[in-house]
Amino acid sequence: MESLRRVSSREYEEISTEEVLRLLESRKEGLSDDEAVRRLQIFGPNAIEERKESSLKEFLRRFWGPMPWLLEIAILLSFLIGHTVEALIIAFLLFVNAIIGFAHSQSSKKVLELLRSKLAIMAKVIRSGQLKLIDAKNLVPGDVLIVELGDIIPADCKILEGSISVDQSALTGESLPVDLSRGNVAFSGSIVKRGKAKCIVVNTGADTYFGKTAELVRIARPKSHQQEVMLQITRYSMYLGIAVMIA
Repeated sequence: MESLRRVSSREYEEISTEEVLRLLESRKEGLSDDEAVRRLQIFGPNAIEERKESSLKEFLRRFWGPMPWLLEIAILLSFLIGHTVEALIIAFLLFVNAIIGFAHSQSSKKVLELLRSKLAIMAKVIRSGQLKLIDAKNLVPGDVLIVELGDIIPADCKILEGSISVDQSALTGESLPVDLSRGNVAFSGSIVKRGKAKCIVVNTGADTYFGKTAELVRIARPKSHQQEVMLQITRYSMYLGIAVMIA
């Protein structure tokens, strides 16, 4: 089963539904409860892992970056030219700004966690021959789902029966709903706008199309134009400070 992680969700569109059922060692009647528990231990929960950092590290990170560097250089230069009072004032303001920013960040995180708990996605899954409503994080590859109007697709899944129209603009940028039928793959996070279908889960968690996209964004971490400008100002300020000290 673990080798299936190497198959991307898009590649499953090129594989027949019968072959997918065979590869995932599943059937249209769904997995048994015991098999689902076993696979959950292998594949892990259907969730994207969050990399949490310590509160201390997050607070100290507020002193790192183009804007903090600019203020820190100003503090250093003020000390060097004997303007101690000005240096202490700037240091105080920098510290207060870090505290306020950190406090707002912690407050936002608490609100976000509350929203996540209230908006937990549930999935209609067939297990041991019965239709059950379970937490989407407990889905595993091979699970058979029923999705219909208003549902959020809880994992990447290939349609076995029926047809649906989904809004996947948040994932692919397509502005109009996309019609999917037997053999197509619906991506996690898409919203069902019309129809009803029976699907088999092919990928969960970080292996989904959304999970892989989120990981690429996290790794890239592109700098904004404002960050680039502030970085340039910081460099010029540093050069100017060195010139003043040499003179």
